[in-house]
Amino acid sequence: MEFILSSAVNALLQLRAIETLRHRQFRLLWFGHSFTSMAFWMDQVARGWLIYELTDSALQLGLVRGVQAIPTLLLSPVAGTAADRYSRKLQILVAQGIDGLMFVALALLIFTGEIQPWHVYATAFGMAIVQPFQQPARAAMIADVVPLSHLTNAIGLNSIIFNVARSTGPALAGVLIATFGTGGAYATQAVFYALATIWTVRLRPVESSSRGHSGHGVSFGQSIIEGWKFSWKNETVRTALLVVMFASLFIAPFVTLLPIFARDILGVGATGQGLLLTAMGVGALVTAVIIAFFGDRMPRGIYMLGGVALFGLSVVAFAASPWFQLSMALMVIVGFANVCSHALVQTVIQTYSPSEFRGRAIAVFHMSNVVMTLGSMLIGALATLWGAQWAMAWMGAAGALAMLALHLMLPQARHIK
Repeated sequence: MEFILSSAVNALLQLRAIETLRHRQFRLLWFGHSFTSMAFWMDQVARGWLIYELTDSALQLGLVRGVQAIPTLLLSPVAGTAADRYSRKLQILVAQGIDGLMFVALALLIFTGEIQPWHVYATAFGMAIVQPFQQPARAAMIADVVPLSHLTNAIGLNSIIFNVARSTGPALAGVLIATFGTGGAYATQAVFYALATIWTVRLRPVESSSRGHSGHGVSFGQSIIEGWKFSWKNETVRTALLVVMFASLFIAPFVTLLPIFARDILGVGATGQGLLLTAMGVGALVTAVIIAFFGDRMPRGIYMLGGVALFGLSVVAFAASPWFQLSMALMVIVGFANVCSHALVQTVIQTYSPSEFRGRAIAVFHMSNVVMTLGSMLIGALATLWGAQWAMAWMGAAGALAMLALHLMLPQARHIK
C-alpha cells in the first residue's frame, strides 16, 4: 500500500503543471503561502464586514484600507532592500508572527464585546507595517529555490494556491461570520497563520553570492535608490509595473464596495459576499492553472494588457447587474481577467530582474497595494457622492481605457515574452 501511494505521488509530481513541487524548499514555501493566503482572503470579507457593521459607512469602507497606504508606501522599499541583503526566511517569520498576533487581538476584542472602529483601523495600520516585509521576501525566495526555467511554473503554482484560497477563504469567512460572528473568522485566521509559521520554520535559509555582492560597499539607503533606478530603467520591468499600477488604482478597488452590493443592492448578506469572492476565485483559479501549464509559451505582453482591459469591462458590467446569479457569473470573468494580468506581471518582473535586484523589484510590484489603497479611498468617496454602482462603473471604465492608452503609447509592451 505504501509503495502504491509513493508511486502515485511520484507520478503526480511528474505532471508539467506541478513539476516545481519536486523541489522540497519550494513545497515548504508553497504550503506556508497557502495558509497565509487563506487568512488574507478571509480578511477581505471580515474586515470590510466588521467596519461596515460598526459604522454603516461606505466612506469608512475605503478609509479602513486607506490607513494602510502610508506605512506600505514608506516601508516597501525598505522591505525589498532587506530581502536582498539579509535573511529572507527570518523576514517572513517575523512578519507572520506579528500578523497572527493582531488577528488574535481582534478575535478577543470581538468575543469580549469591546471592539471599536479604532481597533479595526489600528490593526489595519499594524498589518500595513509588517505586510510589506512578508511579500517581497517570499516572492524573491521562489527564484532562489527553483531553477529559472521553472520560474513561470512556480509562480503559476503560487497563483493557483492563492486563488484556491480566493475561492474558499471568502466563503469560509462568510459562513463563520454568519455562524459565530466576525470573531470566529479572525480566530480561524490566527490559526492559519500559526500553521504557516510551522512550514516556514522548516525552510533552509538560502544565500547567494549575487545577493551578498549587493550589500558590499553600498549603504542601505543607496540600495533602495539602486532598486528604484533598476525598476525604472529596465524597460520591460517598467512596463509591467505600469500595467499593475493602473489596474490597482482604477479596477481592483471595486472589492471595497462589495459589502454595499452584498447587503444593500443584491440583498445576500455576508454569506453572499463570500460567495461573490468565491466566484471570483474560481475564475482566477482557471487562469492560474493555464499559466502553470502554458505560461512559458504565452505572449505575456498581450495577455497582460488584454487581461486588465477585460478586468475593467467586467467590473463595469458587475456594477450594472441587478441579479445575484448574473453577478456571480461576472465575478468569474473578473477573477479570470485579474489573474491573467497580475500573475503574468509578477512573472515578467522576476524573469527580467537579476537575483541581486529581485527583492527590490518585487517590493515595487507590491507597492501596487498602496495604489490600490488610494483607489479604495477614491472609490469610497465617489460612492458617497454618486452611489456605489456609478462609482464602480466609472473606475472600471477608467482602468480599461488606461490599458488602451498603454497599448497605443508603448507598442513594445505587446512583444514581451
